[in-house]
Amino acid sequence: MEQFTVKDFTSTDLITFTPDMNVISAMNILINKNISGAPVVDKEGNIIGMLSEKDCMKTIIYSSYYREMGNLVSDIMSKHVITVDATASIISIAELFLNSSFRRFPVLENGKLIGQVSRRDILRAVLETR
Repeated sequence: MEQFTVKDFTSTDLITFTPDMNVISAMNILINKNISGAPVVDKEGNIIGMLSEKDCMKTIIYSSYYREMGNLVSDIMSKHVITVDATASIISIAELFLNSSFRRFPVLENGKLIGQVSRRDILRAVLETR
């Protein structure tokens, strides 16, 4: 299993959000695509944040106080993003998942976003490489 890298199991059919997208639109995408989060990218395609279901909960709380749900993705996204390199080993990413609460990590190759890897992708990698 050590010879396999994250790139071998990275989901590259990636859904991304933009910072100026309305949160309600982003929530619809999360639900309709059955995903729990996705990277937020700027106009050049650089990753600037992550938007998760948990982040969207902020909108629900906000709307309960102010009676509106007009936030932008940039208002609620997580700006602290941990990325992983495409050449990282499956074992090192499993350790990273074990020591964090994140469900997915954006995968970079030569500094560019190429996809993301989830906990499920790592489980699949283990089963496929046995």
